[in-house]
Amino acid sequence: MSIAPDPTHDPRLRSWVASANVPGCDFPIQNLPFGVFRRAGGGESFRCGIAIGDCVLDLGALDMLGPFEGLGAEALAACAEPSLNRLMALGRQSWAALRRGVSACLREGAPRAAELGTALIRRSEAEFTLPARIGNYTDFYASIHHATAVGRLFRPDQPLLPNYKWVPIAYHGRASSIVVSGQEVRRPRGQILPRGAERPQLAPSARLDFELEVGVLIGTGNSLGCPVPIAEAEKHVFGLCLLNDWSARDLQAWEYQPLGPFLAKSFATTISPWVVTLEALAPYRLPWSRPPEDPQPLPYLDGAQLRAGGAIDLHLEVALETQAMRAARAAPQPLARTNFRHSYWSVAQMVAHHTVNGCNLETGDLLGSGTQSGPEPEEAGSLLELTQGGQRAIRLASGEARTFVEDGDRVILRGWCERPGCARIGFGEASGTVLASI
Repeated sequence: MSIAPDPTHDPRLRSWVASANVPGCDFPIQNLPFGVFRRAGGGESFRCGIAIGDCVLDLGALDMLGPFEGLGAEALAACAEPSLNRLMALGRQSWAALRRGVSACLREGAPRAAELGTALIRRSEAEFTLPARIGNYTDFYASIHHATAVGRLFRPDQPLLPNYKWVPIAYHGRASSIVVSGQEVRRPRGQILPRGAERPQLAPSARLDFELEVGVLIGTGNSLGCPVPIAEAEKHVFGLCLLNDWSARDLQAWEYQPLGPFLAKSFATTISPWVVTLEALAPYRLPWSRPPEDPQPLPYLDGAQLRAGGAIDLHLEVALETQAMRAARAAPQPLARTNFRHSYWSVAQMVAHHTVNGCNLETGDLLGSGTQSGPEPEEAGSLLELTQGGQRAIRLASGEARTFVEDGDRVILRGWCERPGCARIGFGEASGTVLASI
């Protein structure tokens, strides 16, 4: 919230990487998101990179050219590793110095453009892995629209439980099954209680769903026993990514009481390969507010900085590509669009609440926002909402219908920020294709 737009956000900036100047490009010079990559099929080691246009800037190769001094040089040296963790642990001043340096290197007219061009690799020639070593994963429930819609399906008389408007609800997820975009997801098996039955059975999930979420990657951690004040919370956040918290709704319905999700969630979580930094998102901040008729947050979850710019104007979309669409070479069909600005709880509030009991967040920890749904039915971020719990099938342009995700379906999440007077920046995509259960 303390990050202000600077010359790296100037919408007039252009890059000597021509593809970065194409209108609608996700990765113009104003973005500069981080990821971890290598050349596909060559057996090389993974290393850190920055997306620019249709290319990846190899930060290890850039470091060998010695373009920076001071904090920027230190931050660049931390990128010659197979994860972003070392860079993320350096803190906001180092991240900002590296952003300024890379921006200067990639601008039109940069004096060493020809030499720096040797550090570029086409994204189409690269493969990606998780951007960070993720030690812990916490999934929040930050959309009141999603919480209310789902609650209405199961508790029509009390859709929203009393604590929701007071507490940023979350559960501890499984970090070992987080995968990067493009990987396949095996349909999970688990206990299911069929309608009208008295005994559960072990079976593949028949109600596999996606969840359109935003991921929050922690940069610098906090010491055990030392809460992070809300005014300091975003200093600990490196950046955001897209996140699909795959969910087996039939497993979830049987197992979630009294302790919450388990096998219904732990089989896979897909994230995008690119992490868009909070520095890049500075022009897209919005005031955060709570409806006046709702209880206002407790003091540790409130503050002037939060109110001034705690929300983020991030457009989100989920699309579906079936096997039949792929065979016909048809484009994936968008199912819903929403915006992260509708989130009831902000990024800073998630961090502040997570640590208020003294819990220590660590570099590389991942927070999920929970399904992001907007106030309108077409802004729902899950099939559970879009199909009213499977009661109303979605008709696709291909002639097919869906109530839940079927084998062979590819789910694609996309995100982008755009507003007048600012350059459009994107998050790329987080996609996964479902395989049949074993």
